[in-house]
Amino acid sequence: MIKISFKQGTLLIQGNVRVPNSAWDERSGNFRALAMYYRDIISYLKNSGIDFEDAVLDLLPCPDLAEAYEASGKKLNLRDYQAEALVSWSENEKWGVLVLPTGSGKTLTGIRAIAGCNIPSLVIVPTLDLLEQWKKQLEEAFSMEIGKLGGGEKKILPITVSTYDSAYIHAETLGNRFGLLIFDEVHHLPAAGYRSIAEFSAAPCRLGLTATYEREDELHKELNRLVGGKVYEKKVSELAGGHLAPYTIKRASVTLTAGEQKEYDQKYSIFLNYLKKTGIVMRSPQDFQKLVMKSGRDPEARKALLARNAARDLAFNSDSKIEKLREILEQHREDRVFIFTEHNRLVHRISNTFFIPAITYRTPSKERNSILEKFRAGSYRAVVTSKVLDEGIDVPEANIGIIASGTGSKRAYVQRLGRILRKKEGKEAVLYEIIASETSETRTAQRRKGALSSGKGPLESPGEKGGKEAQRVRKESSERPEKSSERPEKSSEIPEERPENPERPENPESQKGDSYANF
Repeated sequence: MIKISFKQGTLLIQGNVRVPNSAWDERSGNFRALAMYYRDIISYLKNSGIDFEDAVLDLLPCPDLAEAYEASGKKLNLRDYQAEALVSWSENEKWGVLVLPTGSGKTLTGIRAIAGCNIPSLVIVPTLDLLEQWKKQLEEAFSMEIGKLGGGEKKILPITVSTYDSAYIHAETLGNRFGLLIFDEVHHLPAAGYRSIAEFSAAPCRLGLTATYEREDELHKELNRLVGGKVYEKKVSELAGGHLAPYTIKRASVTLTAGEQKEYDQKYSIFLNYLKKTGIVMRSPQDFQKLVMKSGRDPEARKALLARNAARDLAFNSDSKIEKLREILEQHREDRVFIFTEHNRLVHRISNTFFIPAITYRTPSKERNSILEKFRAGSYRAVVTSKVLDEGIDVPEANIGIIASGTGSKRAYVQRLGRILRKKEGKEAVLYEIIASETSETRTAQRRKGALSSGKGPLESPGEKGGKEAQRVRKESSERPEKSSERPEKSSEIPEERPENPERPENPESQKGDSYANF
């Protein structure tokens, strides 16, 4: 008879029997496998009629979670699509990703999964804000203390919420303590480092939640082995007008000034001429990253990239964009408005021009929360922000979104649209895109709109409806892809930005007079 036990994110298989996804470990004189293959290995042994002792899971002592949920008085009825999603997940042996739009109730869906599985559960989120949101809602739903792993705290309880960073750090020790893993914003999981959270865990049940499944680097393909792949999806367009607010997308095209256009053409032609000269074709973000890597050793490539960035900066920060923004704000003086930009420079310019409170990655959390609370209360009618509010922060209800500048990222586009789609009686949301014509912005805008093209989403202009041991095992196994042992850089995965301007202007919370902060 063989014995299977858990050790530092791996399965130790004693008994000289090789099982699928295992590799021989000279140090222990046994076969080893990543803990994530626990369920498959147990199934293989049972089907093969091999006697074994299972000493892997050491689940935390857990009360009856289904009973606690029923007794809390906070049980909410699932919407039809939420119920369908959980059925699809259950039919896939409680493995898989549910793709649901922002504002469609992914947290409630996760809570019902915890109650249904009725086993110790670890919820993993990308930000501290989301950690606190989940913790609060779980406490209300189950009327019990919820564990917290992150932000300097480590309290492990039958239901625990952790950041991806903290779950990564403790993956080797927590890998056999929970039966259900829930990955919120699961598109972060395939990042080098974070994927070990799933690999080092023996949890037999796994649920991923996201509004944006695909990654531009194609790493979403890793989700199939890590958490089970996509098992259910609803597009924004399928829920708009029903469970989400109906929406209109409007494109507002502006032209650069003659001087701006001349400078733009000169700089962008340097970039295009380099591509033509070298035969480089930009077919994907990966091609662009290769060019960025090349610029570190090729002065001409560096010159081309700097010229491209300068051209894009001109398009993003054109005076005509500010004037068009002024027009749109005048049209929506009584509405709740979020203004999104790609970089902080434009955030600060808009904030200073219109006296609108600004939120960037540099904004202290206390100040950010104050701004959002005043926006929620109606004291502020508009907020300008960069990528920091794209996900991971509970934002107040708004009905107007303005993309003053952006990339071709489909993920960011869907997330920004989702910020204005929370359902309210009589509400119709409008998303404006301010695009500099005769620039590369026209192509990037069209590319990001592909995120909606497979649903209803009729798109037109001007508007339309609509650990060490485990690392060694991985390296020795010919069946496992190699993985970096380095921790992931948050700046590459969590929606933050690198500083562009060392100084952030004072937030105009106290500004008086003819100000858009209170329109």
